Amino acid sequence: MSTGSKNEPSRDSAAVLRRERNAQTVAGDRYAPMALHFIYHLALSYPAIAQQPTTAVPVGVARAERKPIAKAGDFVGRVEAISRVEIRARVTGYLDEVLFKEGDLITEGAPLYRIEKRLFQAQVDLAEAALGRSKAAKTLSALQLTRAGELLEKQAGTVAARDQARAQDDQAEAAVKSDEALLAIAKINLGYTNILSPITGKVGRTNITKGNVVSPSSDPLTVIVRQDPIYVSFPVSQREFLRAQAEGRQVDISNIKARLHFADHSTYPVEGAINFVDVQVDRATDTILVRALFPNPAGALVDGEFVNIELETGKPEEKVVIPQAALIADQEGIYVFVVVDGKAAVKRVKPDGESDTGVAIDQGLTGDELVIVDGLSLVRPGIEVRPNPSKILGGS
Repeated sequence: MSTGSKNEPSRDSAAVLRRERNAQTVAGDRYAPMALHFIYHLALSYPAIAQQPTTAVPVGVARAERKPIAKAGDFVGRVEAISRVEIRARVTGYLDEVLFKEGDLITEGAPLYRIEKRLFQAQVDLAEAALGRSKAAKTLSALQLTRAGELLEKQAGTVAARDQARAQDDQAEAAVKSDEALLAIAKINLGYTNILSPITGKVGRTNITKGNVVSPSSDPLTVIVRQDPIYVSFPVSQREFLRAQAEGRQVDISNIKARLHFADHSTYPVEGAINFVDVQVDRATDTILVRALFPNPAGALVDGEFVNIELETGKPEEKVVIPQAALIADQEGIYVFVVVDGKAAVKRVKPDGESDTGVAIDQGLTGDELVIVDGLSLVRPGIEVRPNPSKILGGS
């Protein structure tokens, strides 16, 4: 009894397993024709899917061109005004009027400020009165000297009286000269109440407003800078001069062309010329100060501004030039995509500085290649591309 009861659960489990296997077999037999039918149709449609043509990526291209590029060196310089004047008060007084508009271009002799005149006019009047008094005294002393001389000739006077009259006349003449000088000083101080521009240039903001007391010890009232023409000074390392000497070239500043580039990579439209090279090396920086002169009729160059200055020397050399936008950088260096047989190909390049129309390439391109400029985000090596003229360069 006990043995039979122990074997009953195992027999039930085996029966359950047999029923599950039978059910799976029946289900498999039921769905097998459907699976085979799906695989068959998929196999028939696969060649058609595989044969669909890949869509070429539209890209903008520019042709690499060979152009004459002059040898150039790039430096960082600072714009310096030829004349820079701090306007200061020459006398002490109340500022009566500001006569200019801040930022305007003013001419030499134009009025800038006016200091209250009444005190200085009174000093002129006082000096004129003192001069008139001394001149009257001089007239009297001259008459007394003449009379003393006549009395001495008639033996009615003494030599001492004549000498005393002569001394008084000399003192009166000195007093006239002294008062004339004091009058001149008073007139000069009166003239200082009108503060005029000593140069032609652009005036800055006023640091003192109407009603304040100004004096020679006050801070500058304003600043005027002459902006046309204008200097650009920059340091050149001694290594650059030694390199030029090693190449057998003499540094002739008359043959050096200077061009300016701003922080936004735009180029100043007018070329400049080197007009000064310092005669000594700065011991702190081991550099030589060089200065260029640039026309600045529109005032685009501002005193104190930092600029990049490019110097061209020597005969131009022919180099491949491509647009700046075509360059791509990665860990291995710089490369561009070119179109070869309708596909994008990678070309590793070595730039050799910027030119007027793009970037000069020293190695990697021979010229006449179609360089991809637009649509670079969609381009991969080997992908089919459809080249069109670059929109960045004005292509349609």
